Amino acid sequence: MQTEPAILTAAICGAETTREQTPYLPITAEELGEEAARCAAAGASVIHLHVRKNDGTPTQDRALFDKAIRAIRARCDVIVQTSTGGAVGMSAAERAQPLDCNPEMATLNAGSLNFGEDVFLNPFPMVREFAARMREKRIVPELECYDAGHIESCLWLAGQGVIDLPAHFDFVMGVRGGIAATEENLRFLVGKLPPGCSFNVAGIGRFQLPMAELSLRMGGHARCGLEDNVYLSKGVLAKGSYELVAELSKLARAAGREIATPARARQLLRIPARA
Repeated sequence: MQTEPAILTAAICGAETTREQTPYLPITAEELGEEAARCAAAGASVIHLHVRKNDGTPTQDRALFDKAIRAIRARCDVIVQTSTGGAVGMSAAERAQPLDCNPEMATLNAGSLNFGEDVFLNPFPMVREFAARMREKRIVPELECYDAGHIESCLWLAGQGVIDLPAHFDFVMGVRGGIAATEENLRFLVGKLPPGCSFNVAGIGRFQLPMAELSLRMGGHARCGLEDNVYLSKGVLAKGSYELVAELSKLARAAGREIATPARARQLLRIPARA
């Protein structure tokens, strides 16, 4: 049975969650930096980062990402993983801007899907372009899979030399239009991974903590945060993503897993050392 430490990721902002849904959503760079530090203290070694304009509008603006990354790094040693997904409807050029901030990690969305009432477009030419830019800048990709076909896409791209294997996969489960958040589905997804690959699970809404617990017990890693779920328990708002990270830490220890430090997470995720 796998005994590697558990890598906990905090998705602290997202592109869809609003202040109307939760007053605890961090928006400014200073708020993001403070929230990242609280999550790190609770056990997170990775911060999955989106940014917003001051009015809460999602953006992929390079300058705002750079400001947020600086605010986070000034407060804690975590792996900053920038989103290249952005928000539905953004152009490829918009979505790629955070890569110019040279983060240690970035998400790489492997395929398109219905996303609620919208369509999240990730055509292969764009995936290849993003992957090439990440490789050039030595940014480690996290392969975002919302459905089983996205794993097949990753494997096909790996066969073309676009993606390096083994890789780190993130299974986003419970999006309307993607794969449902069930144990049967998670075991099916994990069974499709090539040897040496690691996986993370991001359950959406009420599935967040149950799917995280299952992943941790299966030897995987877990993501939580206000991007995907604003509740600590039924009807009780989390006062920040850090409260959800604290719950993941408890679940990991209950599963017999240590919590990965940022340094150990960098080793497990094959993040190259930087000057």
